[in-house]
Amino acid sequence: MGLQAVAFVEASDGLADASVQPGRSGTLGGVTPVLPNARRGRLRTSTATVYALCERRELLLGVGPEATREGEAVRAIVYTHYGPADVLQLKDVGKPTPGNDEVLVRLDAVSLNRSDWEGLTGEPFYARIGGLRRPRHQVLGSDIAGRVEAVGKDVQRFQPGDDVFGDILWHMGGFAEYVCAREKYLAKKPAGLTFEQVAAIPQAGAIALQGIRDKGQVRKGQQVLINGAGGGGGMFAVQLAKLYGAEVTGVDRGDKLNFMRSLGADHVIDYTREDFASTGKHYDLILDLVARRSVFDCQRALKPRGAYYAVGGPGATLLQIALVGPVVGLLTGKKLRVLVVKPSVTDLLHLANLCEAGTIVPVIDWRFPLNETPAALRYVGEGHVKGKVVVTVGHVDT
Repeated sequence: MGLQAVAFVEASDGLADASVQPGRSGTLGGVTPVLPNARRGRLRTSTATVYALCERRELLLGVGPEATREGEAVRAIVYTHYGPADVLQLKDVGKPTPGNDEVLVRLDAVSLNRSDWEGLTGEPFYARIGGLRRPRHQVLGSDIAGRVEAVGKDVQRFQPGDDVFGDILWHMGGFAEYVCAREKYLAKKPAGLTFEQVAAIPQAGAIALQGIRDKGQVRKGQQVLINGAGGGGGMFAVQLAKLYGAEVTGVDRGDKLNFMRSLGADHVIDYTREDFASTGKHYDLILDLVARRSVFDCQRALKPRGAYYAVGGPGATLLQIALVGPVVGLLTGKKLRVLVVKPSVTDLLHLANLCEAGTIVPVIDWRFPLNETPAALRYVGEGHVKGKVVVTVGHVDT
């Protein structure tokens, strides 16, 4: 997802019956230090995934009952040890069978996130949670779109033939022809959007919507800076901030300046040439998707009573923001926090409706077929992605 970052929390009532099933799961991704005031659940960033105070041990360690398999074989991109994209292999695996609250999805498109790259390489080191020497689960991919083929006995919102999309980070396994996903993580695909377009929405859109609308509470005339504006989350954040009437400054690498302008950014900064925290300009909101500066530097770039939210970056930086940010906030009257984004089907549908209406646009930088997933992940790892990268399974007849 380029320079996009994500943080997710799952409420404790959603953990009570959750489990990770190695037979149909992907890698757990990275982990940052657990925040002392974190709610029960899971916090994830594109550079880190926090499994905090989990109700069930298998959520942390990746253990759980094996998935029941049918006899039919399907294709999946599999890896058995950490490393570069070359360790990925296209293999035949057993076709999964949905549990009671799951649906079996015949996949058409899967978008990539930075966490996929980290889970592949095992770097930073906290990406190895649940699999110190080798990945506990062997199929990556979480932002999916496809068609329901079968449903578990307790599923009520979907039936075979429904087109769906969603974020299945809890299970992973999206780089395949089929995957099982829990009903509560999925939404119906609007008829006016393609599978590729809705696959681009879940994680990136959730960051942007909850960072700009919910926590940032952006209003007309405010000054908003988005660090990492050229990636997936930044792509949506710029457009949403403009929708709410803000004057937007986008920060990213030099080869993304024109892309940020095309999204609607009023001002752009090449971070390799200029430090946004040292320009002397001040902002009502800073949404930092790649937090690498100290909390002290960031607070100096805020207006009085301004807000800074970090949703990605090295674990040490996020921990400093989580621990020191509230103290600095008390002394300065500003708000400095790690943004925790809650998975929400309601938000997915809202974003999809905005995309269908043409109010915001999910920009897809590059498309790769399933068998070229290693090249897709390599492209993400290089950091050049403008918007989103999508793997097209091409398995659904529209």
